[in-house]
Amino acid sequence: MKTRTSIIFALVLILLSSAAGLILYDRLPDPMASHWNAQWQVDGYMSRSWGVFFMPLMATGLLVLFLLIPKIDPLKANIVQFRATFNLFVVLLIAFLVYLQVLIMAWNLGYRFDMGRMLLPAMGVFIYYCGILIGKARRNWFIGIRTPWTLSNDKVWEETHRLGAILFKAAGVLTILGTFLGPYAWLFIFSP
Repeated sequence: MKTRTSIIFALVLILLSSAAGLILYDRLPDPMASHWNAQWQVDGYMSRSWGVFFMPLMATGLLVLFLLIPKIDPLKANIVQFRATFNLFVVLLIAFLVYLQVLIMAWNLGYRFDMGRMLLPAMGVFIYYCGILIGKARRNWFIGIRTPWTLSNDKVWEETHRLGAILFKAAGVLTILGTFLGPYAWLFIFSP
C-alpha cells in the first residue's frame, strides 16, 4: 500500500469515528463503560467525552508517530524495503482502534453482546499481521524486535525476525481460536 493511500484511509477512518461519536454523543451515558476484564465483564468506566473522543485522539497520535518513524530512523533506507507492509500495518491498527470504539459505543447504547467474541477475531487478525510485518522488516531502530544483538547484525536480525514472524502468526491464530472457548479465551490471548 502506498503511503499516501494509507494516510487517506487512516484519516477517513478517524473522521468517520469522530463523526459517529459526535452524532451519538447525546445518546451515550455518562460515564461510559470502557474496560472489560478477562471474563468480559465491564470493570471500568470513563466520562462520556473521553469515551467518545479517546480512540480518535489516540489513533491520530499514532498516525502522526508512524508517519514520523520512517523519516527519523537512522536506517530509513531499510524501512523503504518494507514500507508497503508497514503502511498497511498502520491502516490496520487505526481500523482496529475504530472497530474497538464502535464496539464500546454500541455497548453503551444498550446493545448487549459477548465482547470477547466480537473483539478476539479482530485482535487475532491484527496480531497475525504483526507477524507478517515482522517477517518483512529490515534492520531499523523502531519497527521489529530491537535488541543490541539484532540492531548490530543483519544475520541476527533476519533469524530473530524469521522466528518472531512465525510466533506472532501462531499467536494470532490462537487468539482467533480463543473466540470459541468462552471463559478460557483469555488463556489464548495472554499465554502466547
